[in-house]
Amino acid sequence: MLLSNDQLKSIYFGALRFEETQDGYLQTYQYDEKQMDYFRNSPVTFWYDRSFATSAKTLELTTTATKISFGYKFIWKGSEDTVELYVNGLAHTIHYVKDIPEEGTLSFEMEPGEKQLIIYLPADATLLVRDFQIDADFAPAKKGEKVLWIGDSITQGYGPLRSSHTYVSVANRLLNYDILNQGIGGYVYDKNTMTPMEGYKPDKIIIAMGTNQFGSKTMEAVEEYYECLKQVYGDTPVLCVSPLWRGDCPGQEAVLERFCDNVKKIAGKYPNVTVVDGFTLVPHLPEYFLDKLHPNCLGMELYGRNLVDAIRKAGF
Repeated sequence: MLLSNDQLKSIYFGALRFEETQDGYLQTYQYDEKQMDYFRNSPVTFWYDRSFATSAKTLELTTTATKISFGYKFIWKGSEDTVELYVNGLAHTIHYVKDIPEEGTLSFEMEPGEKQLIIYLPADATLLVRDFQIDADFAPAKKGEKVLWIGDSITQGYGPLRSSHTYVSVANRLLNYDILNQGIGGYVYDKNTMTPMEGYKPDKIIIAMGTNQFGSKTMEAVEEYYECLKQVYGDTPVLCVSPLWRGDCPGQEAVLERFCDNVKKIAGKYPNVTVVDGFTLVPHLPEYFLDKLHPNCLGMELYGRNLVDAIRKAGF
């Protein structure tokens, strides 16, 4: 059975909006046009390229199929992570971006029987999809609360070099949120993208950033961001995750800790905001990081699971 792009949308999660390209691919976006215009005109040129990435975008369904396939095309690559198939919560097939052509078809074969499938698209690349084929009936996955997840490169998914092993993916295998991931490499607390998105209203918001500006002389950008957040989303429950430990700035430990303390104080002033101390989520050891800044697979696994524990403990 060949799915139309409209049918494909029913199993495609993590997108705010869809467009069909001239050659029939489905392209998805996690930002609205106003936000992307801001990135396009920003002096930080790489924000715009990264705003297209298929971060935390998945194809999710229940089926008895034994074979699925789809056409794909890359239009941008950052780090080369993976396209992965999970069957009933376990990794089944991994395609490394560095090992597959720029355009082609990916096929997956599975054992008979009903199963839940998740296909993780690359977190730090932009992958277009078309011609999804499946040899049995299917039902789209049933998701929980609608959650807007905002952050920097760690939230986008750089570090593990596995799309299924970003901390967002790890956490969401346990939480099953209907997520929109607005993590973007190099991002900071910036009120200019805290604007209403037409047709989108999250049930909850998770914010995890700040590490790219911990040396700032003032906390004005953070203060303005949370005030804008209040104006746009009112009393919507928010989870603020302060920056993680990082080991790449020797001699700056006190500056980082002071910044993190200030983020927690600013966010914690709002009654709808729950604060999680990022220093408690990943061990302060280089073995858990790709580069002493971005958690690797092991660090992301702990980050995701510890964050879920914190969310459940807080009743968020």
